[in-house]
Amino acid sequence: MIDASSSPARRLRVAFFSDSFPERNGTGAYYHDLLGQLEPYVEALEIFQPLEKTRHFRISIPMPGDPSQRLISPNPFRIAKGCKAFRPDLVIAATPGPFGLLGLYHAKRHRAAFISAFHTDFEQLARLYWRPFTRFLCNTYLRNANRILCKSSATVLVNNSKLVSDVQHLGARFTEIMGTPLQGAFLEKPLTPAPPRVERICFAGRLADEKNVDRIIEAAADFPHVQFDIGGDGPERAKLEAAAEDLKNVHFKGWLTREQLIELIDGSSCLLLPSKLETFGSVALEAMARGRPALVSANAGIHEWPQLNEGLIALPPDQSLSDAIQSCLDQPPEYWQGTSEAARHAAEQLNQSTLEQWARVLAKYANPPRP
Repeated sequence: MIDASSSPARRLRVAFFSDSFPERNGTGAYYHDLLGQLEPYVEALEIFQPLEKTRHFRISIPMPGDPSQRLISPNPFRIAKGCKAFRPDLVIAATPGPFGLLGLYHAKRHRAAFISAFHTDFEQLARLYWRPFTRFLCNTYLRNANRILCKSSATVLVNNSKLVSDVQHLGARFTEIMGTPLQGAFLEKPLTPAPPRVERICFAGRLADEKNVDRIIEAAADFPHVQFDIGGDGPERAKLEAAAEDLKNVHFKGWLTREQLIELIDGSSCLLLPSKLETFGSVALEAMARGRPALVSANAGIHEWPQLNEGLIALPPDQSLSDAIQSCLDQPPEYWQGTSEAARHAAEQLNQSTLEQWARVLAKYANPPRP
């Protein structure tokens, strides 16, 4: 184990470039949480990303499946001024949008080492949502942008091993499978003891087709004595609310701050994440950090971290959600107590090992720091 004082990256200045707003989606939350804890391990950190408040967008393109999330063009003068003042030793492009490509430009301009990250298969999302012509344009751009970033990277960071072949096909020479960090509040806030039995189940995430929230509503009809809390917003919200209109045990909470998410999880017995597509499933790790087991689709990347297994319950694609929930209802109180403790411990361990892994990877691929 290493700590901040002995970090191999402690003399490095590291700049991140991301097209995601902080905490708006999984990638935005990942780097918001990471930078909040990684700062003591390096000399300095800076992230260049869209500002929450800006007067106008030169270019604004909706993301697949959720037009409330958009790719926007960066202000090149703001970025150039900030990067010149920061003088990075290492640049990381977290996304394949305009900000990510601008990160590559500034890495070359400042003679900094460059690595990129591949967090989300946007091409697969485009196949789910967009019509053929729009999908063709989107995927052509994404494929070319990702190819440029992967070929230019000293290494490419991914969340699970299934993505390794994808980035190698795009030209990555080396890859690193990275862990996922937590926001400090999930570990720091005093725990609320887990209920001895399943009485309330929560979901949190985008209300979009790939999240399979409709399956939760269908299953809720089979368990009128169990409360189902659905946190989040998205393009499917109106449709889902209409489907649940006659169910008194389904409650929509809307978009949640991280503090409200903690309250939602703490008030539940477990978290449910039955997604069709889930690169990792960060909200499941957040639930585990609060001592709540998570029922997560077997295809989610989080299952690739064996140290988390005791806090996770896999949902096979051929099993009905109602059967999986009934299995949880049948478990005795001592099962939930043991699983709750195991989930919390596993989340703490992964968070710490992720910070140490980031410090090692930064030191491994960075150019020597300036004197």
